[in-house]
Amino acid sequence: MRMSRYYLPTLREKPSEAEIISHQYMLRAGIMRRLAAGLYTLLPLGNRVKLKVESIIREEMNRQGALEVFMPVVQPAELWQETGRWSVFGKELLRFKDRHDRDFCLGPTHEEVITDLVRNELRSYKQLPVNLYQIQTKFRDEVRPRFGVMRAREFIMKDAYSFDASWESLDESYQKMYQAYTNIFTRCGLTFTPVEADTGAIGGDVSHEFMVWAEAGEDGMAICESCKYAANTEKAEFKRITIDCPQVTPAAEEVHTPQVGSIEDVSAFLGVEPQRLVKTLIYRIDGERYVAFMVPGHRELNELKAMKAAGASEMEMASPYEVEEITGAPVGFAGPIGLKRPVTLIADHSLKGAKDMVVGANREDYHTIHVEVERDFSPHQYADLLLVEEGDLCPHCGEPMRIARGIEVGHIFKLGTKYSKAMNATFLDKDGKEQFFIMGCYGIGVTRTIAAAIEQHHDDKGIIWPISIAPFEVSIVATNVRKESILKAGEQLEKALEDKGVEVIFDDRDERAGVKFNDADLTGIPIRVTLGERGMAKGEAEVKLRREKDPVIVKVEEIPQKVMELREELFQEVRLP
Repeated sequence: MRMSRYYLPTLREKPSEAEIISHQYMLRAGIMRRLAAGLYTLLPLGNRVKLKVESIIREEMNRQGALEVFMPVVQPAELWQETGRWSVFGKELLRFKDRHDRDFCLGPTHEEVITDLVRNELRSYKQLPVNLYQIQTKFRDEVRPRFGVMRAREFIMKDAYSFDASWESLDESYQKMYQAYTNIFTRCGLTFTPVEADTGAIGGDVSHEFMVWAEAGEDGMAICESCKYAANTEKAEFKRITIDCPQVTPAAEEVHTPQVGSIEDVSAFLGVEPQRLVKTLIYRIDGERYVAFMVPGHRELNELKAMKAAGASEMEMASPYEVEEITGAPVGFAGPIGLKRPVTLIADHSLKGAKDMVVGANREDYHTIHVEVERDFSPHQYADLLLVEEGDLCPHCGEPMRIARGIEVGHIFKLGTKYSKAMNATFLDKDGKEQFFIMGCYGIGVTRTIAAAIEQHHDDKGIIWPISIAPFEVSIVATNVRKESILKAGEQLEKALEDKGVEVIFDDRDERAGVKFNDADLTGIPIRVTLGERGMAKGEAEVKLRREKDPVIVKVEEIPQKVMELREELFQEVRLP
């Protein structure tokens, strides 16, 4: 491929809209262009990377016996109403009406559609198990799309759905997908960790996220280096913390704490450690009831765990007006004693029996000290409510855990019968009895995987692609194409490498050498061959790996062999063991 005939608009300056490296380089390297918030066009270079990722995904999915289908992105409301998700999915579900006033949505996921397909086609246990997948456009109307394709509204996803006759069979299907995902991300050249995760809006009992290690990651991972336990911070468990308290608690009393509403200010004002303060956080649950969650002052509430403890499908913090109506005081002075309205009290396990604590007095500029849980107030429920932190002890081996940042590129779920029951999707077992399909679902963000690869593989000059997903494998840079001998040498080398199956882009533009080198670094092609006037006069050229600082000098006639050797070394790094 000749650069002079290729559509590759690179940018010298960092685009003002781009906050993270992958977003910057995908714009600067001519990989994509923005159409509107959260909507992007992939340019030729970006589309080549996408096709590479998709090819790896297809190979590994097919290897595990999955079958490819292609489902509509527009979905009828009736299917979503069957499962109840039409009303609970939220504003990310883009709903609209057709000309006949019928309700539809743009699919953010395809559980309903695939379940409808299978319930109308598969009737016998003899047809199971089956795993159907697609690579398709998804749309989620993000309230704040950002970070380029990392959190876009429209994106490309591989989603698969397994249907089994038994739970044991689901375990096998799940393990096959776990292995397929491990193979896919290994072949894409990514450093990743599968972590236990919450099932979220998709539902089900068990799930794992595949997290690519990156500082720009929006997700946290709790990792035990000792026993290899790993979980998303929203899901992560840890050994319960303990709060140091005196054995005897004086009678509770209110004290004046003028203009000290924050934990830090109250702690300093009263001379009490933050762990002996209790945060009372009031939330509105499912739009109709209120719950006060109580956690130690030095820890943060895990909202996902809180939702589960409250049995909620939706939860949001109460407004300042609602807080004052419930407590009689402004935000910052809420406590569990003497609330003005009935509220469910849910406390973290660590507060059970805690003594000599400090809580808000439900009165502006006042707190209550010497509070003893169970003596002065009794929670309706205890639960694990805390967000994991660096140094918390592993629930399995008791060693301290570390917190790392990651990008979720894949997520696998054991759905069970959540959707098959809701949609009455059944098959006949070997005894002729109707049974619900036992399902799993498995997603990979294709465009997100591209961004994650850039986050892991870059320097201050540009992208450094793993060769398996690089848009081209070799870049030939002719420093002076006006010199006929150099242009001809570049053309001959291009043909020689392409005849060997190498993907080559030949920079034959009439540009300064510096411009060409900058573009080669920016676009991240793994191997660069430079044909310069001085070197060619001696029958030599430079061959350089993008990730290395210095080139090696190679005789012109030996360039194809040297390139093939380097190419094989790079591919060896991303091959499966």
